[in-house]
Amino acid sequence: MELCSIASGSSGNCIYVGSDNTHLIVDAGISGKRIEAGLNGIGLKTSEMDGLLITHEHSDHIASVGVLARKYGLPMYATRGTIEGILQSKYIGEIPEGLFREIRADEPFMIEDLCIHPVSVSHDANEPVAYRIEHGGRKAGIVTDLGIYDDYIVENFSGVDALLLEANHDVHMLQVGKYPYPLKCRILGDRGHLSNELSGQLLCKLLHDNLKSVILGHLSAENNLAELAYETVRLEILMDDNVYQPDDFKIRIAPRHEPMQLIAV
Repeated sequence: MELCSIASGSSGNCIYVGSDNTHLIVDAGISGKRIEAGLNGIGLKTSEMDGLLITHEHSDHIASVGVLARKYGLPMYATRGTIEGILQSKYIGEIPEGLFREIRADEPFMIEDLCIHPVSVSHDANEPVAYRIEHGGRKAGIVTDLGIYDDYIVENFSGVDALLLEANHDVHMLQVGKYPYPLKCRILGDRGHLSNELSGQLLCKLLHDNLKSVILGHLSAENNLAELAYETVRLEILMDDNVYQPDDFKIRIAPRHEPMQLIAV
């Protein structure tokens, strides 16, 4: 199984995950042209995708859903709430009938040889989910857009071999920044986004000997810095009461606008 962040951040998100035989996109929050270029960079094409997994209906996750549906007839997997949110969006355009596949949190399903586990998350969207994807005994987790985590999240992503985890903002940068007060409250709230500190604390609960790759993603352009997210998460590992050290794990930052190197899970 392989994983690649094509774009990550408040301005647009798209992730590739697949096996030798099955190829999926998770979210399509950037242009179809950029998705195609990102896939081309790892030797694939949008026309070769077997499906699109959608986490929720916010624009930075669905911007080119309509284009992918109309041009490629790509099956789109999402919860009922997310589907309703997409259909209500004014800029998505017409979606050909029959492309949506309704899914439910905690009900795994197969796409060819990949087993998909939707996991409910706390975010201010209709019915958002994260995903755990399994193949051949390997597991990859994609966890972004959640304001808080709990034992349910920890249980669902324990034992993953690779993890893309939100580290959205530095709390101090957000508090003193230019965002209006209501938006600051939304981001800091239980249905907002994980701060660097919370991301590191969640990661500490998921560390295990066979965790090969950690990717920090969905960084805010206005309220975070890549170096700050990286060092804050490493500090949380260092301060935590566990047997691990930050250098025990490969921690990367998902670039905002460029694809990262393909990771073997």
